[in-house]
Amino acid sequence: MVSAGRVFVVDDEVALAEIIASYFKRDGFEAEISHDGLEAVEIARKMRPDLIVLDLMLPGMDGVEVCKEIRKFSDAYIIMLTARDEEIDKVVGLAVGADDYMVKPFSTKELIARARAMLRRPRTDAAEIKNESITIGELSIDLDTRVVSLGDQPIDLTRTEFDILSAMARRPRVAFSRRQIIDSVWGEGWYGDEHVVDVHVGHLRKKLSVGSTDSLYVRTVRGVGYAVGNP
Repeated sequence: MVSAGRVFVVDDEVALAEIIASYFKRDGFEAEISHDGLEAVEIARKMRPDLIVLDLMLPGMDGVEVCKEIRKFSDAYIIMLTARDEEIDKVVGLAVGADDYMVKPFSTKELIARARAMLRRPRTDAAEIKNESITIGELSIDLDTRVVSLGDQPIDLTRTEFDILSAMARRPRVAFSRRQIIDSVWGEGWYGDEHVVDVHVGHLRKKLSVGSTDSLYVRTVRGVGYAVGNP
């Protein structure tokens, strides 16, 4: 049986981590578990997971610091788990490189569904893209190598930030709603908080800002959503 992917579950609640891992295994994934932040970084470095389910509150090193460290060597998708439904937890998690978040208690079936939606993204793109690139002003997006540069300066984007940018850049000047961005990036079967798009777009705009607090390339379209390029 071909594995659906490698999943790394990091949570200090032993029973919960084992339940999450068992559901992934039942769904065809390989899964490993860690209950400690420091240990998790080393396991992730050796394991090279496709997706990490990462609790925010961990002993040794909290989830924010773990996420920062893992992002130095891995572009695995990261779903952050938080026990508190507070906006600051969600924003901080996404700010350090997580792709999505879920608030405890959550549906394990929804977690699996979100994981599958994420892991479908790079495979679909790789099949469709053939040495394609997009240039908008000084912004260059290589859809094949997933490299973004602004003039001579490379821009370091997370997978989700790149996917959002490339989805909109394929149709410059077209206004995308949150739902359209979610359908393009996460897939039509994804469900969750649509405002996750706003956080990722906010980070994307900051990274593409040139000597100012606003981006010349990603703009807000009032009452609709976001667009790439001048109107």
